[in-house]
Amino acid sequence: MRKRSLNLLCLSLVMTIYWIPVRAQTPIASGIVKLDPSLDQIFPPDAKLELLQGEGAFEGGEGPLWIQHGETGYLLFSDVGGNRIFQWTPDCFTYPCPTGGKLSVFLDHSGYADASRVGSVDSTGAHLYGSNGLTLDREGRIVLDANGDRAVERLEKDGKRTTLADHFDGKRLTCPNDIVVKSDGAVYFTDGMAGCLPKREDDAARELPFHGVYSIRNGSLQLLDKDPGDLPPNGIAFSPDEKILYVNNGGPGPNQRQIFAYDVQSDGTVKNRRFFADFTGEKGPGGPDGMKIDVMGNLYSTGMGGVWVLSPAGKRLGKIPAPEGMRFSNLAFGDRDSKTLYVVSPKTLWRIRLKVAGIRPK
Repeated sequence: MRKRSLNLLCLSLVMTIYWIPVRAQTPIASGIVKLDPSLDQIFPPDAKLELLQGEGAFEGGEGPLWIQHGETGYLLFSDVGGNRIFQWTPDCFTYPCPTGGKLSVFLDHSGYADASRVGSVDSTGAHLYGSNGLTLDREGRIVLDANGDRAVERLEKDGKRTTLADHFDGKRLTCPNDIVVKSDGAVYFTDGMAGCLPKREDDAARELPFHGVYSIRNGSLQLLDKDPGDLPPNGIAFSPDEKILYVNNGGPGPNQRQIFAYDVQSDGTVKNRRFFADFTGEKGPGGPDGMKIDVMGNLYSTGMGGVWVLSPAGKRLGKIPAPEGMRFSNLAFGDRDSKTLYVVSPKTLWRIRLKVAGIRPK
């Protein structure tokens, strides 16, 4: 734990950090929807979704990750459209705690190993894409989906980057999306919809004819599955015992929105893909997106107008509704006790306290 904290501290010292004062308080969240009595084991009676950062500071919130430093900590999240990683630090670390906090830029050029590629556009006006999913490896180093480089990269403690994967079968990856690290150090990620290419699926720069679920083990990239449910994969997460891998899919429309489960084999591969939950036809902005798991094995998925909570058997337990018209993109457990769920939309940041602890990278 001490080694990981020192590594992250050294890394933070080489990043450009400056404060972002914007705090527009516009969206309003509504109450939790209970679909099953067991939801009472997860949310306290006074649970409330709190707005931490309003619209105006970032334009593409994704991939939140909590970093713990002893008694304190902070949240990182990607601004895909702004080509940055933001840091949000709360004003206190015990509850109840006011919603005030400090937002700063943790890393510019988050989508590129080339540190000169900062900002949201280059000198020609072409868009620069930032990072997406963020996680920690077993040594406490940040591993990220670098959309600009179309690669999975690791931030070393001196701020330099190591490319873990950028090609499969001689062809460039399309758009790495979400990411998780297994306890044995293997990295699992989704290479999803071509959102980081100007013409998306029809872009000539797209080289692979499919969208994949991959693992990186001992330096080797392995394809685990292609287009689950015939759609690009998106969110990815492990069950508490890492025997099940969850992957979801789904586009912006309601026609197909699914979460799949796979059995994880001893060699790290997966088999027996099956439906875990099907939200096809469910109303609300966005399909299934970011996913996280609590210590009881419950799955939390953004999409379809909020955050959905499902039992280990796939039963819908409840929903944290997003403000009307808002799409929640991703989420992460944080704070020292891992009982705060942080939720990010493309332009806002929220939190809600739970009774149960969530699983987060350590």
